[in-house]
Amino acid sequence: MAEEQKQADNKPEEPKSNSAVPEDESLDSPSSGASEPTPDKAASGVGEPKQAPADSKGGLKNSLNIYYIIFVVIVLIAVGGIIYAVKSSKQAAKTQTTSSLTSQQLAALKGNTTVVGDAKQTLDIQSNAVFEGQVLVRSDLSVAGALKVGGPLSLQTINVGGNGTFGGIQVNGTLGVNGNTALQGALTVQKNLSVSGTASFGSLSVSSLAVTTLQLTGDLNIVRHITTSGTSVSRVAGTALGGGGTVSVSGTDTSGTVVVNTGNNPPAGLFLTISFAQRFASVPHVIISPVGFSAGAVTYYVNRDANGFSIGCSTPPPAGASFSFDYLVID
Repeated sequence: MAEEQKQADNKPEEPKSNSAVPEDESLDSPSSGASEPTPDKAASGVGEPKQAPADSKGGLKNSLNIYYIIFVVIVLIAVGGIIYAVKSSKQAAKTQTTSSLTSQQLAALKGNTTVVGDAKQTLDIQSNAVFEGQVLVRSDLSVAGALKVGGPLSLQTINVGGNGTFGGIQVNGTLGVNGNTALQGALTVQKNLSVSGTASFGSLSVSSLAVTTLQLTGDLNIVRHITTSGTSVSRVAGTALGGGGTVSVSGTDTSGTVVVNTGNNPPAGLFLTISFAQRFASVPHVIISPVGFSAGAVTYYVNRDANGFSIGCSTPPPAGASFSFDYLVID
């Protein structure tokens, strides 16, 4: 009994609590009547530090939610401002194609030369450029795309290395082509066409063609007439005309007609001698054709050389007769 009484005396006292009031409310409310923890309770570790009230945790979460919402709103406003600025700049670029300089800016630029960059740099202009005045390019001009000229194009020299396409080209001076030239369409020459070398034509159609020397390697096909022209020949009357007889000639070095009118007692001999306007390089071929019955009865003959030819008769022609001869001269 003595030992049981001693253990009961040594057993620590349990804290007193009001069973009618919850533990949390008795700790939080100062008016609950509970006493402050005694130094013995604090030392023994029975009373732990109190946690923050539940209401404080809810208020902190609400504050964080408000700050997050404000941040999201600010980000959305910033993104909307950026989108609006980009659209406004694109719209301004579409509507504003050219800009005019003020009178003060023009006065500042007048008589001045502005240098942009150097020879090692490249000026890249992405937008279209319009030059109201003259443009001077001191070095080579390279055009990667098509070159379109709305007005006249004045060039001192033009060198086309590849294929060049022109809707219309007018050359007031001399056009020199060192290589071959192929014309797909019609060629119209308003004035003279001078060919110093050899000209080869698959098909040539001209209203009038004047050449110094024409050399044909194939057949000559003439659809219509052969008409000759040139300087008229000169003639000298012969002794076979007789007394009072006359002779005339109408023609050129190539062809013509001789008309003979005999007089009294015409003897055998020459009717006339014809001199060419242009001497032949060698003795040409002279073809004489008598015209009419009277000319056919005459025993005529021809003498020829590079300077001219003569027509005569080997027997006395009929007196008081009129007859003619045609001639054709081919070298």
